[in-house]
Amino acid sequence: MSKLQGKVAYVTGSGRGIGREVALKLAREGAKVVVNDLDAEPAEEVVSAIKANGGEAIAVPGSVTEASFAENFINAGIDAFGGVDIIVNNAGYTWDALVHKMSDEQFDAMIDVHLKAPFQIIRAASGFIRAQADKEAAEGREVFRKIVNISSIAGTGGNAGQINYSSAKSGVLGMTKTMAKEWGRLKVNVNCVAFGFIQTRLTEATNEKKTIVVEGNEVGIGIPEKLVAGMEMMIPLGRAGTPQEAADGVYLFCAPESNYISGQTLIVGGGLTI
Repeated sequence: MSKLQGKVAYVTGSGRGIGREVALKLAREGAKVVVNDLDAEPAEEVVSAIKANGGEAIAVPGSVTEASFAENFINAGIDAFGGVDIIVNNAGYTWDALVHKMSDEQFDAMIDVHLKAPFQIIRAASGFIRAQADKEAAEGREVFRKIVNISSIAGTGGNAGQINYSSAKSGVLGMTKTMAKEWGRLKVNVNCVAFGFIQTRLTEATNEKKTIVVEGNEVGIGIPEKLVAGMEMMIPLGRAGTPQEAADGVYLFCAPESNYISGQTLIVGGGLTI
């Protein structure tokens, strides 16, 4: 029997990259998955891939920063699958600049997507989780639920040019520790995974200027090839991680083996810790 059989997992930003691999990994382990992406097409593609392998999934596209997103996201999963067992707050992007060139809009955008949105999703799930936990306690049962927040070594150690992103990802650490204390009695394990250098479209080695549009803002993606080479030299394992390896780190905190682990941050960085 798969370790997550019967569980319902919610994964934001799961149409591409790391989030996609997290959704596929959880589905392979038996979870029913609520897939989200800013765009409908990649979200639906992941749902199709899960169903093709015999799993169950639905797509809830949209921006995690929309005012009504959190409630719609959680309610869609409850309506479809009847539960909230795993939440992976993965959605996000970077919008870099040195402090003297950074606008309030850039700073606020990173706080909203990386810190405020996870808070809102956790809050939206609180009513269901609290009611279920009280019922299970009255029946003398321990049922563990999992929240995995996503941070970065930029949040644990800082990174030049990313005061907005680093501040938001550092805030995620405090959110994780606080929720572990608030919801321990509800048997909710709340942990954090901080990624190092992982291969995604945002970190692609390229000397071309590439951008994507996120909520109307043009955001640069990709890293100059020489800089990527230098970064990989700093990694003890000698290379960037793959999205699949990043997803494996998240899965560790979703599996039942982590039932007595909470309030912790795991760095998935190939040995690079700051």
